[in-house]
Amino acid sequence: MIRIALVDDHPVVRTGLRALLEGQDDLTVVGEASDSAAALDLVRRTGPEVVLMDLNLGGGPDGIATTTELRALPEPPQVLVLTTYDTESDILAAMDAGAAGYLLKDAPPEELFRAVRATARGETVLAPTVAATLVRRASTPGPVLTEREVEILGLLADGLPNKELAKRLFVSEATVKSHLAHIYGKLGVDSRTGAVSKAIEQRIIRR
Repeated sequence: MIRIALVDDHPVVRTGLRALLEGQDDLTVVGEASDSAAALDLVRRTGPEVVLMDLNLGGGPDGIATTTELRALPEPPQVLVLTTYDTESDILAAMDAGAAGYLLKDAPPEELFRAVRATARGETVLAPTVAATLVRRASTPGPVLTEREVEILGLLADGLPNKELAKRLFVSEATVKSHLAHIYGKLGVDSRTGAVSKAIEQRIIRR
């Protein structure tokens, strides 16, 4: 029996997932959580093999930060991200945080069941569009944005000035300016607005 914890800030989504998963003879849901603190408490108490993790958890720490904390536990569960976001920035951040897989919420039930079982075995599971994004990134000719540059693009989209970017990234403003110059060169733009627009167009960051 594969023990699963559900982490999602929408009760209706959790209820639907529980009903689907518990319809399978080898899957059982040991508990639900709507935020990061509750997720950590739940995992410590119940010791699931797999955590189904949404990326957006309301106003507190998001699914990326929660995944990082879960994977740092003495006996960490495997984390399977289940989200609506398929942008490069989210995918890279989730995998870097230690997620074993990345699935989208429009996946058919059978694909979800297979993904949970594979994740429990320690295998990497990627939705087809997610895998395509990673393949495109690896096969793109010319300079490729680094993970840090993708992270900076996400912060640019939030409208943060250089001073705030430097604080968030724990670097100097000069380093931020250097990163921006590299980003502009790789995207073929000459401004923050152009960089954000191009990144959204190419599905590097969320709209």
